Amino acid sequence: MLVSMKSLLEKAQTKNCAVGAFSVGNMEMVMGAVKAAEELNTPIILQIAEKRLKNSPLELMAPMMVSAAKNAKVDIAVHLDHGLTVDCIQKALDYGFTSVMLDCSLKPLEENTALTKNIVALAKKTGATVEAELGVVGGNEGDTEEHIITCTDPDTAKKFCDETGVDALAVAIGNAHGNYPVLPELRFDVLEEINNKTDIPLVLHGGTDITDEMFRKAITLGIRKINIATASFDSLTEYAKNYLSTSETTDYFTLSEIMVQGVYENVKRHINIFNNKEN
Repeated sequence: MLVSMKSLLEKAQTKNCAVGAFSVGNMEMVMGAVKAAEELNTPIILQIAEKRLKNSPLELMAPMMVSAAKNAKVDIAVHLDHGLTVDCIQKALDYGFTSVMLDCSLKPLEENTALTKNIVALAKKTGATVEAELGVVGGNEGDTEEHIITCTDPDTAKKFCDETGVDALAVAIGNAHGNYPVLPELRFDVLEEINNKTDIPLVLHGGTDITDEMFRKAITLGIRKINIATASFDSLTEYAKNYLSTSETTDYFTLSEIMVQGVYENVKRHINIFNNKEN
């Protein structure tokens, strides 16, 4: 069932767990993520970042993502991740996305605040959830420019949330997009202070390669949404590569099933972690 992201995050708060937000780029990724969510009877978020739309056009992905959520046996929110333009955010809302993010984290605080307030007002017209970001998450999101990590300031986070009225806040605590060259040292002290000073669900971007223990500790300190992108893309690629390199005969239909399986396995593994229960 298609639901708002806010409702999923509120439920996660009561259960002291986090909702997995899984980036998708084609039909197989959508199918694999939904299959895992249904098997584990756990709500998820399907999302796509604006910078990925050059490979996966919104006019093709959006109807598929929304339809998959509507027909799923579990609650699913559909989210535009790292929206960069008002035009793209409006299109996502028009397609029925139940959550959007305007990423102005690299802009001055005053500009980030003003632009985010405008998106909050825009999203209210459809009842959509709004996520924003403060601080600078490292790595890159779909481009070649590497961003140096700047941790979110807890006092600034409180002021920003109060002034903008956002529903969720992505924080920078040493996390980075993409694969980590070395295991990150997450600033859990900063996360704890942000959680104590704000009253909204917190979001962890750059979930690929973070350990199970780090995920679980972050959840105890207020993280309610965790983004997984690179790990799913990598898993799909590895499963496909293995099939193509080891099978004497190959065909598209089997390849499609293999790609679904690759995403399914990765999403399933992360859901089990994010449910914050010892296996």
